[in-house]
Amino acid sequence: MRALIKTTLADTAVEAIRGEITGRRWLVGEKLPNEASLSSMLSVSRGTVREAVRVLVSQGYLETRQGSGTYVRSNTDVRRPLDMARRAGLRDQFETRLALEVEAARLAALRHSPEVVLQLRALLVARGNYAGDTATFIERDLAFHRAVVAASQNSAMIEIYEFFSLSIAETIEATLGEDIPEPDMQAHIAIVDAIETGNPESADIAVRRFMAPIIATLDRLLMS
Repeated sequence: MRALIKTTLADTAVEAIRGEITGRRWLVGEKLPNEASLSSMLSVSRGTVREAVRVLVSQGYLETRQGSGTYVRSNTDVRRPLDMARRAGLRDQFETRLALEVEAARLAALRHSPEVVLQLRALLVARGNYAGDTATFIERDLAFHRAVVAASQNSAMIEIYEFFSLSIAETIEATLGEDIPEPDMQAHIAIVDAIETGNPESADIAVRRFMAPIIATLDRLLMS
């Protein structure tokens, strides 16, 4: 792995580590070198490595295991097949996300256990509210939505959601700017509450209400 030219270091570190992952330097399930080793390989600070790892976790390439380290979750370059979706625009991305999350929430309402509801609520506590650390917030918000999809217990749906995880991370990031509204904590809690009722119609409505202000804003922006 070559040392980096010190411009836009976090983004460049992301690209360098991702290139090694997709190039199969580290296989799925394999543990990455520790933070100090990656810092030395890339000639950047440990803080920059930490930020790059957070981004790659949010994009689905890596996973962190507390007390153990960072492991490769996927070595498939999901960016290429998503180029067309990106060009189609954020609205298409949100519509796709809505379709997946509505059905996942409906199934979760039918199939969840009390433990799943507790997990979802704990993930929301960990998510908190956006306070300026973009990579961490995206990672935690995506972890919540992944858990909702996992609660569907539909392996094909979970796999599709993972395939689109980079696109979903982009939709989350888009809500952190000034143009598109970020669904607040209450909107997230409403999804969990609806799942807990066991009523798929309630779960359906909660997710649609969650997404409606975003899609309405995008419609308005596209018409302006």
